[in-house]
Amino acid sequence: MDRARTYLAWRQPLLRWTALLMLLWCTAPALAQTARKPSPYEYRPGSDAAPAQPTTGPDYLSRIDSRAQFMQLARVYNAGTALEMPHLIFVIDRQNAARVYYINTPRHALHEQFVRSQRLVRSLDKATLNAQYRDPQRRFLFGTLSWQRDLPGYTYEFWEGDKLTAPLLRQTDQVLHASFREPIRFKTNSTQHEQVASATGLPFVTQEALLREQRFLPLNTGRAEGRLRIVRTEAQLRTLSPRDIPVLDEVPIALAPVAGLVTQRPSTLLSHVNLLAKGWGIPNVYVRDAVAALRHYDGRWVALEVTNNDYRVTPLAGPPRTPATPPRPVAKNLPRPDLSVVALKPLAALRARDSSHCGVKAANLGALKAVLPPAARVPDGFCIPFSHYQAMTQRMHIPQRLQALQNRPGFSTDPNVRREALAVLRTEITNAAPDPAFVRALTTQWQGQLKGAGVFVRSSSNSEDLPGFSGAGLYTTVPNVTRADAVAKAVQTVWASVYNFEAYEARTAAGLGQDAVAMAVLVQVAAPSDSSGVMITRDPFDAARRHITYISAKRGLGIRVVEGKRQAEQVMYSTWSKAVQVLSRSAEDTQLVTNAAGGVREVPITGSRQVLTDALIARLAKIGATTKQALGGVDQDIEWAVVGDEVLVLQSRPYVDGSAR
Repeated sequence: MDRARTYLAWRQPLLRWTALLMLLWCTAPALAQTARKPSPYEYRPGSDAAPAQPTTGPDYLSRIDSRAQFMQLARVYNAGTALEMPHLIFVIDRQNAARVYYINTPRHALHEQFVRSQRLVRSLDKATLNAQYRDPQRRFLFGTLSWQRDLPGYTYEFWEGDKLTAPLLRQTDQVLHASFREPIRFKTNSTQHEQVASATGLPFVTQEALLREQRFLPLNTGRAEGRLRIVRTEAQLRTLSPRDIPVLDEVPIALAPVAGLVTQRPSTLLSHVNLLAKGWGIPNVYVRDAVAALRHYDGRWVALEVTNNDYRVTPLAGPPRTPATPPRPVAKNLPRPDLSVVALKPLAALRARDSSHCGVKAANLGALKAVLPPAARVPDGFCIPFSHYQAMTQRMHIPQRLQALQNRPGFSTDPNVRREALAVLRTEITNAAPDPAFVRALTTQWQGQLKGAGVFVRSSSNSEDLPGFSGAGLYTTVPNVTRADAVAKAVQTVWASVYNFEAYEARTAAGLGQDAVAMAVLVQVAAPSDSSGVMITRDPFDAARRHITYISAKRGLGIRVVEGKRQAEQVMYSTWSKAVQVLSRSAEDTQLVTNAAGGVREVPITGSRQVLTDALIARLAKIGATTKQALGGVDQDIEWAVVGDEVLVLQSRPYVDGSAR
């Protein structure tokens, strides 16, 4: 599974086509949890996203000689916060001696409004307006000039869909340097802009560079009360309780429920832990140098508040009267498993309705296997229905043993007691002698249908991939199993992962009954991935921006993307502008590949750090849209891989986007 997660210092220009204006102004003004400038095409002026500001001063200036003049014309978003962003829009009239207009932006939010008000053209119909972004012989250049506090410095930029050319960029650079007193650099908003800037030889700054400088990122907004704990060791991580707010150096691979979360190293937006935080509805924030900034709160009871544009830690007099994270009954009852199906089911025979006996994960893949080709395919595999897990639990008296554990002194109150008891139960399930008849059926299916190929053995339980509870990363995946006896052992390992400590704690926090969990297993041909990752079929920080696909990727197998321990390549693709915006390149020095003898191995990465081409990004976005449509139109969190020229879809689950209450 992949979860991609840090993000984005991208500052989107205040540009959109007039044809979209009325539609987008009617959408809810949900300010993206990123450092981009909200566009008036997307947010109604006067809303929280576009605060009303005084419109004193001239309509425009022909040059800017001081900071005071810049601020006189600028609109400021998120004033006084970590994401404060003063900016103004400008117009260059190429048919009038390349005259520049630095525009009073609180008064004229859109370039076309200014052009009309100044009567620079007799008419500005839709086709003429679109030409100002597309035509290399256009009359006007529409751009934005910003103060980047994290660089620091001034930058100018264009809408990410602007079909900028090298001559147009050179002309803009010359005009601005002649009329703007302070040093200024071009900021790229797409890979196409980066290519043009490189061709001109002009100095420029990328969105990726701004991301590296970003000091704060709200991964999930909300407020929580708890005990702040700076976690320095794995042993400390294991002692966290639902009333703690840990400050972590990096995102861990797994985490039991906590009250809130602070990390000081950028991670992948779609890491398992970041997805779980959304599912739990807890505030989650990246803060550069958080350990140093919050050291004096270590061990104290505090309130953590994360908003779209800042975070705040406030000391409390003592522990809160109510638990920091009370159980949130996401679903009153887990889907009831159909135990009547015993036969191992090929993915090709599964459809969405088969989730009752094979789980949502396997059923979704079966449905996609029928509709994705030729754009993409689902690797072949089969499902081991819930009934076999149920038979194992009855044979080993698991329900009775679980009840005895729950009645044991300290089990319900001491997480260390629970952790140790659950570890013993997992070991016993994993090492139990398997049912011989089941092993024969499993081996026959593996060798007959999959020709004994290496396989990934994965969970498909009734307690994951649900609309309000993703269960991302809670259960165990056994990678690249190559021997018959190891396949049976891997199945038992996945069964045993029902009692992973983090899974047990997450279900408790969600109000899900432990005795209602059932585990089907997906056995799927291993894909020797050249690259892999996850995508979300909308902007994960702004539900209104459904024209965006967010993609996170790394070289090799996708396990590392899911872990989120090192930053992945992260990009955004817009179906409106057809532009690719790079948020970060991969920070990995090595990649995981399948081992011929079974399992995986680590090898160095050579060559460029770039993982995805623009063409592949656009292709993935189209596959994401098809997947979403095939699964009921619900936004999806999709695992994918690329092998040669082929795109594989490995999993698709509903995207859970819960903010803290």
